[in-house]
Amino acid sequence: MSRSLVGRPVLRIASGQGFWGDLQRAPIDQARNGPIDVLVMDYLAEVTMSIMQKQKLRNSEMGYARDFVEVCTELAPDIVERGFKIISNAGGVNPVACAEAIVEGARQRGATGLKVAVVTGDDLLDNLDNLLADGVELKHMETGQPLREVRDQIVSANAYLGAGPIVEALEMGADIVVTGRTTDTGLTLAPMIHAFGWDVKDWDRMAAGTVAGHILECGAQSSGGNFTDWQTVPNMAGIGFPIVEARPDGTFTVTKHDGTGGLVNRGTVSEQLLYEIGDPTDYITPDVVADFTSIHLEDE
Repeated sequence: MSRSLVGRPVLRIASGQGFWGDLQRAPIDQARNGPIDVLVMDYLAEVTMSIMQKQKLRNSEMGYARDFVEVCTELAPDIVERGFKIISNAGGVNPVACAEAIVEGARQRGATGLKVAVVTGDDLLDNLDNLLADGVELKHMETGQPLREVRDQIVSANAYLGAGPIVEALEMGADIVVTGRTTDTGLTLAPMIHAFGWDVKDWDRMAAGTVAGHILECGAQSSGGNFTDWQTVPNMAGIGFPIVEARPDGTFTVTKHDGTGGLVNRGTVSEQLLYEIGDPTDYITPDVVADFTSIHLEDE
């Protein structure tokens, strides 16, 4: 049975996937090895979008992460019994087809009554020429090259959506939210906004939730999987994926399920914070621009 996230003093958000092809058992373990409120799964690197688009061009029913459907099918009875939510951008370039496959899989498992929401609107491919005709240059963010010079090479074109549409889906009672190109961080920020009733112009809380999302977005990297001192990480083969215990004031604790391998400490979290961020004072998302130099970490 679906349970509301609203009003909880602590929200346990678990990472179950850091990229398409990540450890397939991880989301199952996250859901079954201890209590969680939300399972977030990130599938989309930029090149992944092109791969999925090529799949869809060959077969209009494809273009999403099919292994995500397998996970949702497996966990459908668990969601019905325990009421946690699943949020993922596994819909790729075909989130509607992904959601339909999840519904069918849940029916086959006898898990009825689940609400599956779809977030659309990120796909700009059919509107590119109109944007260019209107004078929108869509310049390359590093080289400044205008898109019109490479228009004939474009296979997919997607805007990064933020947390807002996911929040709306959760407010409508969704148990599983499937999106296309939503930001990695938005998957985690959205349930915090929903559960704690945050004002989306409360920039400090938006930034805090975004930082939490950045820590979770790469799967086990923040729990020792990408640690420089890898030899100090116990039981790497049985690594536990990270969990954020978020609070209404924006503070949060990074942890993992008891009895799992891996390591969560100031070092592992710090290295993930530095991963793929560019200018640390200017971490740009559709929701907020976060200043990573203001983050305070301490071991508990």
